[in-house]
Amino acid sequence: MIGADFGALLRGFRHAAKLTIEELSHASGVSVRAIGNMERGASRGPQRRTVQALARALDLTPQAAQELTEAASGGRPRSAVTVGGACEFPRDMGDFTGRTAELDVLDDLADGVRAGGPAVVVTISGPAGMGKTSLAVHAAERLAGRFPDGRLYVDLRGMDALPLAPATALARLLKGLGVAERSIPSDEAERAGQYRALLRERRCLIVLDNAAGEAQVRPLLPAAGPGMTLITSRRSLAGLEGVRQIPLAQLPGEEAAALLAAIIGRERAGADPRGLAEVARLCGNLPLAVRIAGNRLQSRPGWDLGQLAGRLGDEERRLEALAAGDLAVAGAFHLSYRQLSPTAQRVFRRLALAAAPDFGVPLAAVLAELDVWEAEDALEELVELGLLQSPFAARYRFHDLVRLYARARLSEQEPIEEQRSARRRMESWLLDVAVVAGRWFEPGFGAPPPGWNAVIALEGADEAEAWLRSESEAWLAALRAASRDGEHARVVEVAESMHWFSDRWMHCGFWREVFERSSAAAGALDDPGLQAVHLNYLSWALSITERRFADGERAALAALELAEKAGDVRQMGWSLMYASWALRDLGGTDDLRGAVEHAMRGADLLAREGDAEGYAQAVLSAADCLSRLDQVEEALALLRELAAALGDPSYGGSPAIIAFSLGSALDGLGDAYSSLGRWPEAVEHYRQALPQLRAHPIVRSIGRTLRHLATALDATGEPEAARQVLLEAYEIYTAAGENELAAAVKADLP
Repeated sequence: MIGADFGALLRGFRHAAKLTIEELSHASGVSVRAIGNMERGASRGPQRRTVQALARALDLTPQAAQELTEAASGGRPRSAVTVGGACEFPRDMGDFTGRTAELDVLDDLADGVRAGGPAVVVTISGPAGMGKTSLAVHAAERLAGRFPDGRLYVDLRGMDALPLAPATALARLLKGLGVAERSIPSDEAERAGQYRALLRERRCLIVLDNAAGEAQVRPLLPAAGPGMTLITSRRSLAGLEGVRQIPLAQLPGEEAAALLAAIIGRERAGADPRGLAEVARLCGNLPLAVRIAGNRLQSRPGWDLGQLAGRLGDEERRLEALAAGDLAVAGAFHLSYRQLSPTAQRVFRRLALAAAPDFGVPLAAVLAELDVWEAEDALEELVELGLLQSPFAARYRFHDLVRLYARARLSEQEPIEEQRSARRRMESWLLDVAVVAGRWFEPGFGAPPPGWNAVIALEGADEAEAWLRSESEAWLAALRAASRDGEHARVVEVAESMHWFSDRWMHCGFWREVFERSSAAAGALDDPGLQAVHLNYLSWALSITERRFADGERAALAALELAEKAGDVRQMGWSLMYASWALRDLGGTDDLRGAVEHAMRGADLLAREGDAEGYAQAVLSAADCLSRLDQVEEALALLRELAAALGDPSYGGSPAIIAFSLGSALDGLGDAYSSLGRWPEAVEHYRQALPQLRAHPIVRSIGRTLRHLATALDATGEPEAARQVLLEAYEIYTAAGENELAAAVKADLP
């Protein structure tokens, strides 16, 4: 309290003298910052000469000057004697780099410590190798001047088989605070009480490094006082109450490269900046790995960054390469791995088989042959020990180097046949679920078949779509494996189930690959009709998702030839329709005329076969091409006739698809009326189109109609209505991740 009184006393004398801090600084020669630190209590025991200068500037009486001098003397650091070096700090890294945001938080928290207030406690948590101890030690060095009563460090040995007992840690801390060994109570609770009582009056900084868990740490926490305690742990220590949490992730790429440069020297780093960035990347921007890489380069002056990058580029040897002396990335991970339960160890090893960068609970359950609840518990245990990251709820991922460590554990601890069995089980499950999820969008399917049970329920189309998107890399990898293994019927089944879903996620970037694999698989099955179907899907992917129109036409015409060979008239009609789409977007006059010819011929074949959906699509394509050829009246006639037919309940076909086709016909009518300057009729047809288009929600189609409606509304003198429609288009595009289209709409907004 004496040291705290100095700040209050100085402030009181300054106020009595009616001086600002700046005026006192000018009069005394003591800096503004130093005076501010004294008054806040951050500097509690200034030197005698400083106190005398302040007393003269404040024109204090001899009695008041003596009072200020005594307060300063009482606030000077007490000796924090450590017995046998037990509480001495490790060496601060002279090349410490980065963590600016975390250091700023610690600075702010240190500024906030107050005598009589609650003690400031901070946890610094994160996986192995993140630099938790380095950050805590470096922060303690930076903050030393704010804690004049001592800095104490204890390694709690949380990763050891027998972590340091709280009673032993308390004994070391009490000795560090100057308590004679004979005066330390034998009872743990009494030691904790004595420790808290001492810290109530002292401005100390305590670092409790490498904590095993909450139970080990709780007895070591001060209750109140002007001190600060930093706790590092691989666990989150989320059970501790009233603490500030600072979780650490890997460094940003530029900070990791800067750390490597600081270790090897600026000159060597500057000679190859690309190699510097590549080594940091191959280290996963993990501080420990970057430090080891830097140390290896320091010990091998003949190596350049490119040579080390080449060694690290071999995944099979990367962990082995990331070792220098007694520092090893794999060793740091192993300390966490051995803390896991046997179930969590099995989950950890087998997740190395997952092809995607992140995964959910069901995949882990399938790989480890657990129920969902057991798998979730194991995953959370892995997160708690820093061997997995959880970027958001129910999703998990490895750090790149941890994945390599998991792969090594799998190879060493599980027979090859068990590994293959787990992989086959995972891939089979992924493809099973992909088929059922995709069929939610297929006419005639919908909900999973009765009795279907595959760890997840997929109870609605939204849930099915969310799974297909979040697990896309995983099921696509499984499809590739099935293709490599010659499971042709399986590949075709999966691709077929994606036919209608692909419309909802056109620009994911992999539909060409899916339908290339399925058309090749159908060819391997020697089924020309089936191959025609999947070549048509491929034509769609090439033309619509990749804008490779010439390739799209070739695929459709190849499908036409196969359909003719198979005698499949309906598929011939679809082939001509897909060929018309490809030619339409090539854009030349001859291309458009050819597209009209293909579309009308296809419409005739589809009508003959009673394919209501296909006929509508072919007529829509023909009308679109006629409009582009400025044959608007002919397009209007086709579209009016089609809209009337589609609006007849007896038309047939899938209700959702027919509704979408009707919406497309009405949208086409809106376009035709717009081109003729008949704006009220255009507005009417666009508005009629929207509810129908939403029956099979293709974001680009709905957004396009909204934008055209906005143009028509503006032309009819309804600018506010146009603005509201554009806002809806913007929201739809943004929600779907169509950022370029969203930006274009935003630019159009008044």
